Amino acid sequence: MTHPTQMSLRQVSELSSAVLDEVDRAVVGKREPLRLVLAGILAGGHVLLEDYPGLGKTLAARSFAQTLGLDFKRAQFTPDLLPGDITGSFVYDQRVGEFEFRAGPLFTGLLLADEINRTPPKTQAALLEAMQEKQVTVEGRTFPLPRPFHVLATANPVEYEGTYPLPEAQLDRFLMRISFGYPTLDEEWEILSSRMARQREEQQLERIVDADQLLAMQAAVEATAVDESVGRYCVALAAASRAHGDVLMGASPRGALGLLLCARAYAVVDGRDYVTPEDVKAVAVPVLAHRITVKPELWMSNASGRSVAESLLRTVATPSAREHLGADAAATSAAVATSGSTARPAARPAAGPGHGSGPAGG
Repeated sequence: MTHPTQMSLRQVSELSSAVLDEVDRAVVGKREPLRLVLAGILAGGHVLLEDYPGLGKTLAARSFAQTLGLDFKRAQFTPDLLPGDITGSFVYDQRVGEFEFRAGPLFTGLLLADEINRTPPKTQAALLEAMQEKQVTVEGRTFPLPRPFHVLATANPVEYEGTYPLPEAQLDRFLMRISFGYPTLDEEWEILSSRMARQREEQQLERIVDADQLLAMQAAVEATAVDESVGRYCVALAAASRAHGDVLMGASPRGALGLLLCARAYAVVDGRDYVTPEDVKAVAVPVLAHRITVKPELWMSNASGRSVAESLLRTVATPSAREHLGADAAATSAAVATSGSTARPAARPAAGPGHGSGPAGG
């Protein structure tokens, strides 16, 4: 893979819109959840898609792989799946008299871990090293995974018979948990009419970027600065989840970091080079809900990680609008500070119209 070229935030935003437009052709009426998934990928993380069967989870994963130009592999997680079935294993080659490593489906650009909650914890745990360290260790030998590497996993939230709920350590490795929800009547008819129009089951999407360009997009997002007030708002939300009366275990510092990373990527996808508290609110429920465990005595009530996260957005104080300094304004501010002046640059509006808290993913 060649070294990724430098990319401006405007280019990242334009390419992100093009990717979403293309994926929209396959996954109808789910622009906001798809935007969240793309933000999770641009933030360098992995996404858990938890929803009922038939709502486009697998289709969304395949569509993102096509439009992002990533190698795509699907692993169907079943109760008899072994760790070596996804990581790969050493096989004896009789021709040369040696053991050779045969890579499993983990060695790809985008892995669809389908129905991840149907396989035993031993196999689920095999994903931990790959998701966090971007490498696989088999028989004492470590093999790096290709870059970029992302996992989009699916889970069914209602079928519990024959399933293995993901432990907290595994859930915490997913940057976001997102639900698509049912389409409207018009959207559902659009799905049917589109299928009749193309006269085949498969839908081939156009590749918008390749793997190197995706790495460049992620690098550009990493270079985006976040105001301290926004960062402290992320910390306040995570800390408040640990002090909530209904919570047994709240979000860790990794949850606060996930808030910041996703809010930053969400802002860039939205076409801005600065992050607002509204960006944090838009990603708060998908980032925090699966990291919050409610007390056992409340399991029969309506209390859940999602309801706690939503209540935090209502109770934790939102920072006031802060000025966003561009490069020229920052230079001017530095010069003024050197001369001993206390003049302050003009403020820019914090957010555009219609950029509210956004729907909460799962």
